[in-house]
Amino acid sequence: MEKRHINRRIEQMRAEGTKFRTGVEIGRDMPATALRKRYDAVVLAVGATTARDLPVPGRELKGIHQAMEYLPLANKVQEGDYVAPPISAEGKHVVVIGGGDTGADCVGTAHRQGAASVTQLEIMPRPGEERDPVAQPWPTFPMLYKVTSAHEEGGERVYSVSTTHFEGDEDGNVQWLHMSEVEFVDGRPAPKPGTERKIPAQLVTLAMGFTGTDRENGLVDQFGLELDERGNIARDADFQTNVPGVFVAGDAGRGQSLIVWAIAEGRSAARGCDRYLTGASELPAPIRPTDRALTV
Repeated sequence: MEKRHINRRIEQMRAEGTKFRTGVEIGRDMPATALRKRYDAVVLAVGATTARDLPVPGRELKGIHQAMEYLPLANKVQEGDYVAPPISAEGKHVVVIGGGDTGADCVGTAHRQGAASVTQLEIMPRPGEERDPVAQPWPTFPMLYKVTSAHEEGGERVYSVSTTHFEGDEDGNVQWLHMSEVEFVDGRPAPKPGTERKIPAQLVTLAMGFTGTDRENGLVDQFGLELDERGNIARDADFQTNVPGVFVAGDAGRGQSLIVWAIAEGRSAARGCDRYLTGASELPAPIRPTDRALTV
């Protein structure tokens, strides 16, 4: 989303009386108990920031980064915080591991920074271009082959492969990525013998999704929150957690998703909060926490 839209909304909220306290992390900088003592209701919109890692030999080499260690730096350059990004793809062979939207963002950013080459790896087979009416009947969400604007800028997309290990130089910088083709056996990927190969990789970004809200900062435990079976913060139909007066919206409760869901869930949590504080609400009826997007 373009920053001018976000800035406009922030200024509107300030004018309406919202107070922003930046540089404060609940759980580390301020205990959750202090927040609960001061306010009648709390809405948690903290995201799902625990990234899925890739525990293979060579992961410790320099030049291998989580996507969200790499992408925000490009935004900071655009905002004038940096003259040049601390992590740059310029002149490098870049490998993006993960085929989702975050991976596509890494592809586009690497191209614009002047990468020598960009290769995107995906462990799943290449999706079809049309819905399979048997395997993915309407209204289930279809897994379709997508070509984003980032992919139109170039690069190679490789499917049904898995990274086996990384290889570096004498200074500890990543230089090569070793991989093999995979086939799915009983729903799990298995390497295909004889398909091993390596490709140049001087910058690797891991864009394999997220596993839930940060548990290390103490927020979940300090509030005493229950999690669902997917590791997200559990909530009821009013978006309220197991702790009265504590609500959750967005990725923290839904899991990794899109900004349109964050907007919808924020409005729904506001209605639940309003009902909790006043006993009723005239705000629009909420979406259900279990709703999922449909493609029609």
